[in-house]
Amino acid sequence: MNTSLSESSAHLVVTTPFPNVSKNGSDIVVSETIDSIPLGDRPETYFVPILFFVIFVVGTLGNGTLVWIFMKHRTMRNVPNTYILSLAIADLLVIISSVPFTAVIYIVDHWPWGEMMCRISETAKDISVAVSIFTLTALSGDRFFAIVDPLKKFHTSGGGRKATRITLCIAVSIWGLAVLCATPAAIGSHIKDIYDEDLNINFSVCYPFPEHWLDGNYPRTVVLGKFLVLYVIPLAIIAIFYMNMANHLIISTRNVPGEAQGTQRQIKARKKVAITVLIFVVAFAICFLPFHMYLLFFYFYPNFNEVYNAFWNYFRIVAFCLFYLHSCSNPVALYWVSGAFRKHFNRYLLCIKTKRTRCNTCQTHHQTSMSMSTKRNQSMSCNKSPNYSMKKRPRNIENNQETSIILLPSGQDQACTKM
Repeated sequence: MNTSLSESSAHLVVTTPFPNVSKNGSDIVVSETIDSIPLGDRPETYFVPILFFVIFVVGTLGNGTLVWIFMKHRTMRNVPNTYILSLAIADLLVIISSVPFTAVIYIVDHWPWGEMMCRISETAKDISVAVSIFTLTALSGDRFFAIVDPLKKFHTSGGGRKATRITLCIAVSIWGLAVLCATPAAIGSHIKDIYDEDLNINFSVCYPFPEHWLDGNYPRTVVLGKFLVLYVIPLAIIAIFYMNMANHLIISTRNVPGEAQGTQRQIKARKKVAITVLIFVVAFAICFLPFHMYLLFFYFYPNFNEVYNAFWNYFRIVAFCLFYLHSCSNPVALYWVSGAFRKHFNRYLLCIKTKRTRCNTCQTHHQTSMSMSTKRNQSMSCNKSPNYSMKKRPRNIENNQETSIILLPSGQDQACTKM
């Protein structure tokens, strides 16, 4: 069989490099195929499954370790890390329930897993995407209030019970909203049979768009709705948060006096967390932009079948891979930007235990402080009148006499004369 057509990830996956595809509402018709290449001769047949295997391994170990760190270490249970836990669970959901199954569409010419697995896969993808973008928006809002207005922020202390309750309520609400967004995919996803009369070939695809919904306009409505609700609008809100945050940091840096070291350290710590969240947002924007561009191009461009060429074929493959690559990006980003998470990753994944070394600067400072304190006490002792120092008489071993303490005048005190 030299030609195949598969549907996955809410878009048409055309495994033929130069297809001539036309759309009649939600129907897909293969009218002509140019330069059909067998599956075994296509580079994506080997490259994509290998990449998906790497995504599965890295994503499972990375996100699983994040969940374990949060559950194992009480010190890691703060507001930002609670949202990061939610991201890790969402990524694990799509990795386990979708990645191993959708990887095979580049190996075989049909969807082999049945309708139930089709619904589970499409639903898991929609839930994961919604949880990711909504959680990133909540994280950005949390960092905005932490930096701009920390005194009025509902969890100024960062670890109070009120903060925990509110954060958990927000996280649960995000998951509820994500499930609501994924409900149409859970109901409408089905196995669609496509027949090519010219080549006399049947294709079975996992298709998330029912043909009879909205008089055939349902695919366009969903594609445009997801692009706005799950990409454009949340990223616009996040951009507003970060622009105001950056403006506030610039102003506060000028106004904070040099001696307010504690305030500067606090601002620096909050900036570091904000930068981490920004890295998550940038990774999301990069990974999902090609995916949305291809969907919009496929369903809204009127002459799609005329302009589809090798560029759009490989663009589709890249978009398809980036969509799933995002599910393992957050643990990798955390490893490089967070020292606390890096320490735990090294411990649980690489079996590297961090050695506790005493800071030389802190040790020198401690010794200097002790020395100054001792000299100050001795100086106060010398200035007292009358002032006595304590001197021990050597113990007489032969007579078995205990050491006695003799009070001497301060003039005979060696410590005071040295001062």
